[in-house]
Amino acid sequence: MKISGFSFVRNGIKLYYPVVETIKSILPLVDEFVIAVGKGDKDDTSRKKIEEIYSPKIRIIDTVWDIEKFPRGMEHAHQTDIAKNACIGDWLFYLQGDEVIHEKDLSIIHNRCEQLLNKSEVEGMLFKYLHFWGDYEHYHKSHGWYPYEIRIIRNDPDIHSWESAQSFRRIPHFDGVHYRQQENTYKLKVALIDAYVYHYGWVRPPHLMQNKRRYFHTNHWGSKRAKEHYDKLDEYFDYGPLDQIEVFQGTHPAVMEQKLSEFDWQEKLQFSGKPNTLREKYKHEKLRNKILTWFENHLNKGNQIGYFKNFILLDV
Repeated sequence: MKISGFSFVRNGIKLYYPVVETIKSILPLVDEFVIAVGKGDKDDTSRKKIEEIYSPKIRIIDTVWDIEKFPRGMEHAHQTDIAKNACIGDWLFYLQGDEVIHEKDLSIIHNRCEQLLNKSEVEGMLFKYLHFWGDYEHYHKSHGWYPYEIRIIRNDPDIHSWESAQSFRRIPHFDGVHYRQQENTYKLKVALIDAYVYHYGWVRPPHLMQNKRRYFHTNHWGSKRAKEHYDKLDEYFDYGPLDQIEVFQGTHPAVMEQKLSEFDWQEKLQFSGKPNTLREKYKHEKLRNKILTWFENHLNKGNQIGYFKNFILLDV
């Protein structure tokens, strides 16, 4: 059995993505790690930092993004597919550049891959999620934050990244362009794995969080609309009062040790009080979501109501 890791990145280091930690977190598990590195800004050092991991398992594919051909975030899916298509493993382990695996889960993941290798009905594996917010001590256990996602798939040419690389679907006769198509796509049949993805996409210094969102929406909206929107906003992202967020009691992956030691934006965070009324409320601050969150966590065993499942969960 062979396992390939794969991902994509562009301007990752510049925007405070823990992409190096992402790769390092599963290097002990995988036989190779393929990453599509998009040509970024001159001051970004993503490719250099990935090279400095100095692992023969890592293969870099240099790419150039085309937002006009792949608008509305589809370039993310296209880049994911570029890396996926170069993988040789039986199982393909996908992580985005802000997702990290805890070392305690590596043996669990390996054993599950072996267990399901010959069960051809299983097309992928579903991971649980921890979504950190603002700092490394708070995470979302609230309605509207996806609790699961597919992160391991079979090496099947008909399985493609879907929409903005959030997940995967089976797309026979795919034209290689329209990653947001709804017709003739099929949800994958997946098995649950007892392991977590540690998602750090919302843990950055506030000015870099705002920059990251500007870049993200440029890929989705186009440069003109994104510029008009963000030129009106403050240069610092407002995380809001953190006492509305669950406190994390566990340990972080060991590869995140340096990132944790670099945390220095405490003074720019709000730890209590009321949200800023001059901005739109975040989904976890809205009364409806607060009620749903309480009901789900206290009376519904943590299961979200109305959660969109982009998968068919098998009992295996």
